[in-house]
Amino acid sequence: MNIDQSITVALPSLIHRVGGETVQSVKQLALKHECELKRVRRSRHWQVSGDAINIQALCSELSHQVDSPLFILKKLHLALQVHQDKLESPADRLKRLLLENPNMTLSELIEMTHCSVAEARRARFELDEFESLG
Repeated sequence: MNIDQSITVALPSLIHRVGGETVQSVKQLALKHECELKRVRRSRHWQVSGDAINIQALCSELSHQVDSPLFILKKLHLALQVHQDKLESPADRLKRLLLENPNMTLSELIEMTHCSVAEARRARFELDEFESLG
């Protein structure tokens, strides 16, 4: 499966909203979580980009800070809600789709997840094995 897991979250007028020191500390946290917080060209707008799971980890760590920047947290939470499908592994997504709709055809699975025929068959087989055991 080759689903692009990276997302980009726009943070307009970031320094004006949270201050330069906060931006620098969040930038260090972003690097720690393999994300990148940077200015958009030469504008006053910023963006954070990275894999959805890494952005979720960054968001989690920011929310546990005493003086967490609420503007950044709100923007990250909204983006993660939109990209909820990127937070689960491709195999987990196949399993979830099959559990939700056991009558889904292989071609429907392939179309929804962009997986290969072999991956869709494996997921169907694993689900059938699991159901026969339980």
